[in-house]
Amino acid sequence: MMQFARYLLCFLLGISVALSMSLSSSEQHYKYESEYSYTLLLDVIDTIHTYYFNDVDREDLIEFAIDGIFTNLDPYSGFLDSEDYQSINDSNSGQYFGYGFEVATDDDQITIITPYPNSPAARANLQPGDKVLQLNDTIIDSSNLTDVLMDIKQNSNNKQTINLTIERETDSPFKLSLDPELIHIESINAKIIKGNIGYIQLNSFQHDATSAIIKQAKLWQNESLSGIILDVRNNPGGLLGQAISIADLFLKKGLIVSTEGRFFDANEVYYASQPTIFEDIPMVVLINKGSASASEVLAAALQENKRATLVGETSFGKGTVQSLIPMLEMGNAIKLTIAKYSTPDGNDIHSKGIEPDIKISNEAILNSDYLDIIEQTTAQYDEPQDGQISSAIAWITTHN
Repeated sequence: MMQFARYLLCFLLGISVALSMSLSSSEQHYKYESEYSYTLLLDVIDTIHTYYFNDVDREDLIEFAIDGIFTNLDPYSGFLDSEDYQSINDSNSGQYFGYGFEVATDDDQITIITPYPNSPAARANLQPGDKVLQLNDTIIDSSNLTDVLMDIKQNSNNKQTINLTIERETDSPFKLSLDPELIHIESINAKIIKGNIGYIQLNSFQHDATSAIIKQAKLWQNESLSGIILDVRNNPGGLLGQAISIADLFLKKGLIVSTEGRFFDANEVYYASQPTIFEDIPMVVLINKGSASASEVLAAALQENKRATLVGETSFGKGTVQSLIPMLEMGNAIKLTIAKYSTPDGNDIHSKGIEPDIKISNEAILNSDYLDIIEQTTAQYDEPQDGQISSAIAWITTHN
């Protein structure tokens, strides 16, 4: 009993102490209100451990209690063991071991946000918006979402194949298999395409994303670029600070994003400052339903400050901010939703997404309908099956 009490105390203290460490150095003091007694929780666990007809280890009961807490919060909050915590840190550094896809559990189902390029998920043609109906022999429903996600992680840690049954809007359910591997995520890929347009594909808002764009801008400083295309399609997000600093690169002034939460330092307002890059040339941002979180912060900032035109599909719609809060013991952490954010115009895009200025599906090819939208131009990209990039090139061509 004393061991559990000590563990639980560390768990609770870890949250309060780590919040001040992770979010700010604020000297506010938070007190647990006296009416919140943890005696009941201790008694419940002790009673179950003593009288339940099967022997249940106290450590398991602690895990059950923790799981219960997060089951009743939002789908983006959770308790991370040391392996999960390390995996997220690795991902923010550009690599992790797994299957290469990000998911959300809104609406009591598992939805693919994005498959990472050159990953097992991408090679299997997993697509944003796909619904996962079944994992191996387990049919997925609202009662087992957490267990299924844990099973996916466990299979990855054990280097095991997973079999998924997928539902896609336009197809009958189908099955695919994925083997885990070391996933390498390049923060950006960049090249100059038709019409001397700088094309930057932003894959992840990891630690080096801003510096990678600055480096690319220096490489192009002697090029007479006619425009910039920033592609955040299938980018599930990452570090909010990177989204803010990248938006700042492209904006001379204006509000980037504001955040609002209960914790004092979760309430912030971020403004752009000079200097900027790629000034005074047309800019397009490509988005789709796989553009989420930090991608939406960036896209909305550039759209609503009139710096860029958005082309593509309505984005995913994730308008909340998470923080990684390390615990005091055992290398664990909590990923906790600490705030919601609003776009520069004060919009809450959660569960709604961002509407592009020029709406065109990923499968579309330029035809007479789209030519009307982009002013009857015939600019083409060297991968003509990508109608969104073709539309972006055409828009830039007509605005020079």
